[in-house]
Amino acid sequence: MIALLQRVLAASVVVGGETVGAIGPGLLILLGIEKGDHEGRARRLASRVARYRCFPGEKGRPMDRSLLDTGGGALVVSQFTLCADTSKGLRPGFDRAAPPDEAEPLVEVFRRGLAEAGVGEVRTGRFRSHMLVNLTNEGPVTLRLTDRRD
Repeated sequence: MIALLQRVLAASVVVGGETVGAIGPGLLILLGIEKGDHEGRARRLASRVARYRCFPGEKGRPMDRSLLDTGGGALVVSQFTLCADTSKGLRPGFDRAAPPDEAEPLVEVFRRGLAEAGVGEVRTGRFRSHMLVNLTNEGPVTLRLTDRRD
């Protein structure tokens, strides 16, 4: 399971001309679900993301506060392309990505995990849809977190 965190001033997802999810300051989380991922991983990674210190602190430390500390929102967007194997050739391979019927419930477990951890505003994109993702990356800060332990 891969979470690509982007610290944002604002982010939104548009599907078919309709905004289906939007947040102000917080994290845009692109989430890749791999074969073999399970609910425990989704819950652990959600808890870690909620508490991950990637926002500036009050004493000038650049990475001192978490999403919970700042009260920011989270926009979760499923993105199987994070699971791509790009080690050979000129086209990505997606054998590591979980099939949609396995991935979709884990995205929901992750979303619920953020809310249960105390993130006040948790929005999502629309699974299996062509999405237009808009963001204002603040910093810019982009971090890759994984949970592959059992």
